[in-house]
Amino acid sequence: MDDHGRSKPTAPTLYALDTNVLIHDPNALLNFEEHHVAIPMTVLEELDKLKSGKHGVAAECRQAIRLIDQILAGAEPEDVEYGVPIQRGKSGPCGRLSILMSKSAAPVTWLPENLNDNKIINQLVELKSRNPGLSVVLVTKDINMRLKARACGIDAEDYHTDQLVDDVSLLSKGYHDMSGSFWDRVSKVETRQDHGRTWHRVQLTDNLPSVHVNEFILDEQGFVGWIKAIKDDELVILDMHQEPLLHQEAWGLKPRDIHQALALFALLDPDIHLVNLSGAAGSGKTILALAAAIEQTMVSKRYRRIIATRSVQGLDQEIGFLPGTEAEKMEPWLGAITDNLEALHMDDESTHGSVDYILQKVPLQFKSLNYIRGRSFQQSLILIDECQNLTPHQMKTIITRAGNGSKVVCLGNLAQIDTPYLSAPSSGLTYLTERFKDFPHGVHITLQGVPRSILAEYAETHM
Repeated sequence: MDDHGRSKPTAPTLYALDTNVLIHDPNALLNFEEHHVAIPMTVLEELDKLKSGKHGVAAECRQAIRLIDQILAGAEPEDVEYGVPIQRGKSGPCGRLSILMSKSAAPVTWLPENLNDNKIINQLVELKSRNPGLSVVLVTKDINMRLKARACGIDAEDYHTDQLVDDVSLLSKGYHDMSGSFWDRVSKVETRQDHGRTWHRVQLTDNLPSVHVNEFILDEQGFVGWIKAIKDDELVILDMHQEPLLHQEAWGLKPRDIHQALALFALLDPDIHLVNLSGAAGSGKTILALAAAIEQTMVSKRYRRIIATRSVQGLDQEIGFLPGTEAEKMEPWLGAITDNLEALHMDDESTHGSVDYILQKVPLQFKSLNYIRGRSFQQSLILIDECQNLTPHQMKTIITRAGNGSKVVCLGNLAQIDTPYLSAPSSGLTYLTERFKDFPHGVHITLQGVPRSILAEYAETHM
C-alpha cells in the first residue's frame, strides 16, 4: 500500500502537487515513496508570489522552494523535465521530482484559463493525452479543484500522508468511562502505598479497553485511576481520589465536573509539560487554562510569564494594517482571554478594575504566531488557542518553541475549523492528540459541554 492507502501500481504514478499541499506541508514531495512527483509551473509561480513577508504562509512557501531547489540543484534542463532522483540519505535515491510545463503547440483547454486551478488541470489533461498509459493523480486540499479534475478525467486525491486517523470519533478522549465498577473487570491486582499515594498493578484482560500512558479510568462507583505505565501485560495505575480532585482551586476557580477536574489537575502538575484540551464551546477549556496559568505565575511563581497566542483565519494579512504594537494588534483577536479574565473576577466589586489590575500585574504577553518562529520561551506557560486551525507542520513549529522549564497548553474544538484547506482528521489538533498519546509528560482531555445559558443549550439541540 502507498501513502494514500491504495494498492501500489506496477509502474510509478505521477503525483502533481497543488500549492496548498506544499503550504500545508513543505516537505510533502518527500512522502510519495518510489513515485514521480511533479510540480506544475503555475504552482511555482504561486509560491513565488506568496513567499514574501513574515506571515505564516510565506515561511511555508520559502521552505518548500528551498527543498525543491535542493533536489533540482545542478540538474540539466532535460533532467528537470524528465525527473530528478530524490536522494534519501543512506537509503539512496527513491522517486523522482520534475517541473511540469505545457509541451503542446496548441495546449488542451478543457477549462477556461482565467484561474490557476484550471491551468493546472489543463496541463494534466494534456500530459495524460500525450502519455495514455501514465497514471496521473492531482493531489490538492481544495475539494472543488478535486471535483473539477475528476470531471476532466483526472484522478484527484486529498493529501493524507500526515493524517493519522480517518475518523476523529475514534480519537482518544484522554479517559475511559466504564459502566459499573472497574474492579469487576480485573482478575488480578497488587496494591501498595508509597508516600501517601496508592498504586495498583493490574493485569490486562480482554475486559479492559485499549489504553495509553497518562490516560484516566473513570467508573460509576467514583474510582479515578491514572495510568502511569504499561508493562507487558500489566497496567500501573495511580489511585486518584475523586473528592480532592473536585475541590481543587486555581485563582478562585473550581472544576464543575470530573473531566474539568482532571484537566485542572494536569494544568497544575509540574511534571506534565504538554496539556491538550479539546471540547465544544462552553466546555471550560480557556477559563481553566487561564486560571491555572495565573495561579502558577502569580502565586506559586512556577513560570515567569504567560505567552498567549492563537490561530486566526485572516490574521496573517490583517494584523499588519492594525495600528499599535504587536500586543495591541493581537488584543482584538484574543478577546477570549480577556472575556475569561472578566469571568474569573465577575464577583469582584469592580470587574473592569480587577481585569485592568491583572493585566498590569500578570506577565501576560499576547504574541502573533507569525513572529514565534525562531524564538525560544524559557520558564513560560505557552497558551495556544484555536489549535484546530493549525496544520500539523505549524503545530510542530510552535511546540518546539518551548524552552527549558516551559509548559505548553493547546486548546481547540474540531467542530469549529475555519481554515478552508483543513479538515478534522488533518488538523494540527488531531495530529497532536495522536502523536503525543504515549508521551509520559503529556495529557489530553476532551471536556464535556457545559451550557453557557438556556439560550445556548437550546441552540445546541435545535439549530
